[in-house]
Amino acid sequence: MSSKPPAEGLLRRPATKVFVATTVMLTFITYWQAAAIVLADLASSAFYVGGIAEQAIGTSAPWLVLAVMVFSYAVRALYIESSTMFVRGGVYRVVKEALGSRLAKVAVSALMFDFLLTGPISAVSAGQYLAGFLQDLFTRLGYSVHVAVNSFSAVFAILVTVYFWWKNIQGIHETSQKAMRVMQITTIMVVIMIVWGLYTVIHIHAPLPPLPTVHNTVFGPDALGWLKGSSLTGVAGIVLLIGFGHSILAMSGEETLAQVYRDIKSPKAKNLEKAGMVIFIYTVIFTPLAVFFSAMIIPGNLLPKYYDNLIGGMAMYLTGPYTLRLIFQAFVVFVGALILSGAVNTAIIGSTGVLSRVSEDGVLTDWFRRPHRHYGTVYRIINAIVMMQLIVIVITWGNVYELGEGYAFGLVWSFTFLAVSVLVLRFTQPAGREWRIPANFKFGKTEIPLGVIFIAIVLTSTAVINLFTKEIATIAGSAFTAGFFVIFVVSEQITKRQRARDAHLEKFRIAVSADLGTEPLNVRPGNLLVTVRDPRSLHHLEYALAQTDTVKQDIVVMTVRLFRSFAGPAVVDEKRAFDQYEQELFTQVVAIAEKAGKPVSLLVVPGSNAYHTIVATAQRLESSVILEGASALRSVEDQAKLTGDAWEDLPEPRPRLELRVLSRDNQLTIKSLGPHTPRLRPEDLDLLHNLWLEITANPEYRGLHHYDVVALALKELQGELHSQRREELMESLRELAHIPRYPPGPPQE
Repeated sequence: MSSKPPAEGLLRRPATKVFVATTVMLTFITYWQAAAIVLADLASSAFYVGGIAEQAIGTSAPWLVLAVMVFSYAVRALYIESSTMFVRGGVYRVVKEALGSRLAKVAVSALMFDFLLTGPISAVSAGQYLAGFLQDLFTRLGYSVHVAVNSFSAVFAILVTVYFWWKNIQGIHETSQKAMRVMQITTIMVVIMIVWGLYTVIHIHAPLPPLPTVHNTVFGPDALGWLKGSSLTGVAGIVLLIGFGHSILAMSGEETLAQVYRDIKSPKAKNLEKAGMVIFIYTVIFTPLAVFFSAMIIPGNLLPKYYDNLIGGMAMYLTGPYTLRLIFQAFVVFVGALILSGAVNTAIIGSTGVLSRVSEDGVLTDWFRRPHRHYGTVYRIINAIVMMQLIVIVITWGNVYELGEGYAFGLVWSFTFLAVSVLVLRFTQPAGREWRIPANFKFGKTEIPLGVIFIAIVLTSTAVINLFTKEIATIAGSAFTAGFFVIFVVSEQITKRQRARDAHLEKFRIAVSADLGTEPLNVRPGNLLVTVRDPRSLHHLEYALAQTDTVKQDIVVMTVRLFRSFAGPAVVDEKRAFDQYEQELFTQVVAIAEKAGKPVSLLVVPGSNAYHTIVATAQRLESSVILEGASALRSVEDQAKLTGDAWEDLPEPRPRLELRVLSRDNQLTIKSLGPHTPRLRPEDLDLLHNLWLEITANPEYRGLHHYDVVALALKELQGELHSQRREELMESLRELAHIPRYPPGPPQE
């Protein structure tokens, strides 16, 4: 839709229309890719859960880890059912629908406690594995070097967290293809571990770990908390619940499933089921076997030494040559670094997504969601999350057990809130599900969801028992949850007052559509597409209005609303695409248009890559020119190259487009996108013409054209570039174009 009243009526316009596209212009992911994204987070727990569980409940821990992984499909079923009800689901949305806004704030506070510990425990665990490998390597090489494991892992965790902080500020996320590659590499390690582990177990006749009976369970000094000395610790059911509670962090990463649901291809529910089954099969094999093999292969008296480096320690006690074991340990450390570092990144993305969702509901002030001036990311939320993660790393300073205890607290309570909410929704909103957790029975007209009831009872019982067995985690988790809840409540009140004061902003009428085109936007083909991002940098819009006759050519002013998800694509609602920042931006745009007395059409398009979204929009609107302001982060040449690369990715037929970039000092650079007649220098034209004259001097070649000479030269160059002369030719091109030998890499957005 367009805002095109007569020039003299601009000031009297009650509300300017803004066209908001609700479909992000990218592709969806397969269930294999979705499973890989979740596994990249979920599989990370295999590297630390065994050591934490064995430290708490002794050598019977593998059985309880196995029980947790079997039960994990029940928890995953909660996410599958709730996701089919709410595309943008997860704990916050489901609890809010079922139990109301206040309990949703409590639930999301517990979930944030979970997320804020996911990153630190993953990064610290990766540091522990690397430190253990370096210690073994130094020993093998004959150096008497002692690695301070906890300090090393804490510093390593800080570096990894800061690295992913910067990547998230820039908006550069790991793709589903990268997650697939990581899981392929991990699968190689898992297969080697299974085959070599089975061979070792058979060779040394290792017995299975003892079953988790009251007699066999040996609680660690900090495993019972306030139940220490209680007669309840002699009750079999309580013992199993305590052990289950100490092992439940093996289910980390389930919330990621709800976040990738919006990105999965249709049929969504069926593909989510398939992804869930792939995740279940993989984790129920990998995680328990890693813990079983470690308990069976590492000598009992040495097991405590490897609590924080369990799979790496197991690798060094496999049957085989020492050098081969050290190589496998290096492979384990490499895979662990990939998986665990990926979990750090996922924790930042996940917690950012949760807080952004809360902020959209007005629970957090709009100040948090104000985009970064250059990168368009919600940098203030990211900064707050990473700052809290760094504080956690410094406080715990490499202590994986303390991190695990706190992590389990937030994890089980977020699961519990979700389970109770799904149960409540079965009665309050019985319809609207593509998939239901099984074991449902009719009692008259009422459906009794026994499956959901069972899951809710198990999770609630575990959450309650954890309150009493994890002293530090309960105190820290309760304080954090209460603190976050207070922040949410106060911030919500501030937001309401702020929005009441925003009457000075231009009022806009939002017109939404899933598709873009000239008809719904009411613009003519050949229009000028002006891209804007910063309300303080609109000089190129002023230039466009001054230079364009809007009677002959329409002007479309567009901004890209960056959405960072695991795959990028999603269908979004207009409230997410057009927020306060866009309102402030277009208020300035309207003011400039009013001053010029010319109409413009306003457009917001969601996307995960600004350049791809811009050229795709130009294609759909049949624009002839794209006008951009010069980037503060890169050169005009780099800006044009990225826009050109995005043009190459467009589907056929690709339009002929002209890119214009206006610098702050009003220097205009014009580039043609796609194949076009090159601008030849006078000396190039002279050379071409002289070659043509020389060749056509022979009467036999007088029918030759200049383009024939060019075609031959290009074919010869193409062949030479794939020959041994490539380096020589590339060096000549470098000299011809005056390209620096070691050019600095352009900053990334």
